[in-house]
Amino acid sequence: MKPHTYQFLVGVFASMGSVLFGYDLGVIAGVVGSTSYAELFKANAAQNGAVVSLFTGGAFFGAMFAGPAGDALGRRLTIMLGALIFLLGGAIQTAAQTLNYLYAGRAIAGLGVGFLTMIIREIAHPSIRGRVTGLQQFMLGIGAFLAGWISWGCFINLTNDGQWRIPLGIQNLPAVVLAALILLFPESPRWLVNHNRADEGLATLAKLHANGDVNDPWVRAEFAQIQETITFEHEHEAKSYTELFKNPSAFRRLFLACSIQAATQMTGVSAIQYFSVTIFAQIGISADEALKYQAINSILALIAQALCMLLIDKFGRRPTIIVGNLVNCLMFIIATVLLALFPPDTNSGNTAGWGFIIVTWLYNISFSFACGPLSWIIPAEIFDTHTRSKGVSLATMTSFAFNTLIGQVTNIAVNDIGWRFFVVFAVCNATNALFFWLVLPETKRVPLEQMSTVVFAPDAPWVVVGKRSEAYRAAAAAASVDAKDMELKKDVV
Repeated sequence: MKPHTYQFLVGVFASMGSVLFGYDLGVIAGVVGSTSYAELFKANAAQNGAVVSLFTGGAFFGAMFAGPAGDALGRRLTIMLGALIFLLGGAIQTAAQTLNYLYAGRAIAGLGVGFLTMIIREIAHPSIRGRVTGLQQFMLGIGAFLAGWISWGCFINLTNDGQWRIPLGIQNLPAVVLAALILLFPESPRWLVNHNRADEGLATLAKLHANGDVNDPWVRAEFAQIQETITFEHEHEAKSYTELFKNPSAFRRLFLACSIQAATQMTGVSAIQYFSVTIFAQIGISADEALKYQAINSILALIAQALCMLLIDKFGRRPTIIVGNLVNCLMFIIATVLLALFPPDTNSGNTAGWGFIIVTWLYNISFSFACGPLSWIIPAEIFDTHTRSKGVSLATMTSFAFNTLIGQVTNIAVNDIGWRFFVVFAVCNATNALFFWLVLPETKRVPLEQMSTVVFAPDAPWVVVGKRSEAYRAAAAAASVDAKDMELKKDVV
């Protein structure tokens, strides 16, 4: 098996935690929108918001513990722990007889998902790191795809509690597979070297990149660079979370990672996923039709995510996320106008309704190609080894915090102010594009070990446009070319 193929397959399995998260994103719309759920729990808008948001609220705390757990236990045991916690929460959700049990199950399952922040980019060659890390968003899309069609099928074919219990119960299956098999996969070579297990780290690098040949020139060069970088970081870099705020270079990376995660949630994607039934009803589309159109939407998202994995290491991060946010803004402007001009009492569901559906599909294609995958790719690759677990966990916590906010307020806001709520997302997408144009550097193909010395050098300006940043842009471009040349040479050998 070719090393890149092996890396990719390992990444697929390690990303199964994203399947759990994606499934939950897709399934909850069918749960809170089902008639049997409404009859049993008689939940109001605020309670429905709590059912949705407690999952990401729990994930916030899971991500908080994921960093220390990843550093202390390793990536594999952290993933196993997260899968076991998720199974407990999933069982409580599926069997819930009252809202309080459902709240508890959602929070516990979310805690487990928060642990599943696997740093799969540490196993990837620079030439395919974007594709491998983009698997997190693609597997999230796989989860949403499964949830969309399962929810729709249960909604139209069942009238009892199975309408929502069956979709919730199915989410436990990937967690069982993940917990059972994760220890068969390799530990991060950087984590092994960082924990005085250099021989194991070298063997893992060789298996991942050179079919087990520990004398391969690229493996030796990468191993030496990892050792040198870790030695330097132990002497100079972060010893705790506070160092992320005290070190200027580390803080810049933390600021960017958290900003990207917050900005991604403010694109409006979670509002549409969580409350599609409520939102589509604003233009006269029934619940079963809303779930069907969202299931179709999940297919379009998968296609866009697959294209992103194929092309992101060619197009680059910076132009993709800027253009993606601009397209998102345009789609939300059109959707807001349609919602404002054609409320349900105008009986325009067959005309304006189709316009709204198509716009949401186009928005989802844009988000799934650009903003979604890059919200995982960029934070994953900009931190150094000694701050990576802590930095990524803080960034992921930011994502879950904003996700929780959107989950709690959307149902209430849509009921109270209708189409006006969507103006927020149109504005946020526009400001996202401007923000990224100003401060986001290009990190395409730059080796992880050179992020600190090239892209995020201590004296590098935060604003990446203008003459002051020219030298750093040139250095990053040179580093990326070197990585590409290295790959070409390796392929020839």
